[in-house]
Amino acid sequence: MANIKSAKKRIRQTEKRTIHNRKYISGARTHIKKLRQLVAEGKLDEAEKEAQAAYSTLDKAARKHVVHPKNAARRKGRIMSMLTAARKESE
Repeated sequence: MANIKSAKKRIRQTEKRTIHNRKYISGARTHIKKLRQLVAEGKLDEAEKEAQAAYSTLDKAARKHVVHPKNAARRKGRIMSMLTAARKESE
């Protein structure tokens, strides 16, 4: 445990920030998990709607510096390639 006053404050700030940031990260994970499940079931229309929700959540997380902007872009690219492959497979 920290003894210095500023270190104690930093610990408090980190805990508060972690709780705040967790909702963005877990929200993105939830949307991506639902998206993968919908793609596996072949429900592409619903999957596209879920992809839009995932994009939005990832963009918000990147804008608030919860995840790195390039990390969000990479995840969005993977989502898009997954949807594209599923569309080609269903045709």
